[in-house]
Amino acid sequence: MTELWNWRIDGVAPDEVYPALAEALGRVVMPLAVADPARLPTYAVICDVWEAPGEFGTIVDCYGVPESLHELSAVAALARLLDRDCLLADDTLDAGRHLLVAPDGTIRPVHFEITETDDGEVLSERRLCTLAHPGCRGWSRCCRSRWEPDSVNPALAAA
Repeated sequence: MTELWNWRIDGVAPDEVYPALAEALGRVVMPLAVADPARLPTYAVICDVWEAPGEFGTIVDCYGVPESLHELSAVAALARLLDRDCLLADDTLDAGRHLLVAPDGTIRPVHFEITETDDGEVLSERRLCTLAHPGCRGWSRCCRSRWEPDSVNPALAAA
């Protein structure tokens, strides 16, 4: 079985992502635009990278990722290699809540305001997920997450 990963990166050109991602995954990374399914190596990962407006405007989709690869380790390695913060979806199913992965491997939950545009979702107004904010207390999805408000996991995976 294969997986689909979707991440956002803070301020990096798409052409810098492909080689860094290949190093982070230890796999051949083929851009979606040129990937020929009949000629793909069995260990290749297909990737699409593009720019969108707003914060964390570089968007990365990885297709056909083998189950044996761990997403948090991969995104932490990518953040370290690019020296940029990365975002991935968390476990709350709240579209505005993400996990922020710093270049040092630190992972913490954050929130964004999301605006739908013709160019896709635009993220803005980043804030930490904290019990000091009324939207993150008590009954909220945040408190039922593996990544509770105010949680910080230092250097989880950026080995």
